[in-house]
Amino acid sequence: MVSSNQTSPVMGFLLLGLSAHPKLEKTFFVLILLMYLVILLGNGVLILVTILDSHLDTPMYFFLGNLSFLDICYTTSSVPLILNSFLTPRKTISFSACAVQMFLSLAMGAKECVLLSMMAFDRYVAICNPLRYPEVMNKATYVPMAAGSWVAGSLTAMVQTSFAMRLPFCGDNIINHFTCEILAVLKLACADISVNVISMGVTNVIFLGVPVLFISFSYVFIIATILRIPSAEGRKKAFSTCSAHLTVVIVFYGTILFMYGKPKSKDPLGADKQDLADKLISLFYGVVTPMLNPIIYSLRNKDVKAAVRNLVFQKRFPQ
Repeated sequence: MVSSNQTSPVMGFLLLGLSAHPKLEKTFFVLILLMYLVILLGNGVLILVTILDSHLDTPMYFFLGNLSFLDICYTTSSVPLILNSFLTPRKTISFSACAVQMFLSLAMGAKECVLLSMMAFDRYVAICNPLRYPEVMNKATYVPMAAGSWVAGSLTAMVQTSFAMRLPFCGDNIINHFTCEILAVLKLACADISVNVISMGVTNVIFLGVPVLFISFSYVFIIATILRIPSAEGRKKAFSTCSAHLTVVIVFYGTILFMYGKPKSKDPLGADKQDLADKLISLFYGVVTPMLNPIIYSLRNKDVKAAVRNLVFQKRFPQ
């Protein structure tokens, strides 16, 4: 360990997690493990059906397959570490492992924001300009779009991680979190973090603000177009093609707003309870949204439901 008034090369960090609440660790181990298995199964099935079912060979389901793969990567970057911390009394992580985990978490989060906006664009073209849809959303367009989201997310995560991990750290290097969450790590720095704050602010505008605006404007035009459809059946059919995506967007961004938009308690006696609540909200955000995505698309999309049924039928009754 390093004394509080000195800095030296950091060998590792101590993750606090739920150390102050040992009775909760076993309960949450079982709960998070079950949710993680559901994430792997649900998203894995979605990836399989988008690859194997020829009826789902469209831009929308290509993006959905990417989203499912991204959710598996996002949870795998943190959940095994969290589960291990619930079972071990000393929850340490090396400096390099911390940097890798931070990079993967930031990259997947940024990629999901961009990917959701691309899926909104796909729905906008399909509903507002259906005659031009095959021309606009061809393979030469949507494959580079998806690849661009992965590149953009990786680049911003690389910048944020390098800025954070190059800082000098002092004190006991105890991260008050389950993982190497960037804000929790920055609290350990004993140097000016204004560059980090500015770069994170710019990143939030680009990867949170811009996609939210883009999705919002897309759905304004989508809803306006749907309302102009004369028949109720036509309106219902048009809305059904984008309802699953809209639900996923609301869950994803709604959880983010709830996490970071709620007021902080000024009562010092309630600080520990709020700290525990913040940790648990962050924990469930990392697993609930990836778990709900395949459930939402399976329940609200008849093409996916049919593809899953066909896949199950072929496994049980092979020809």
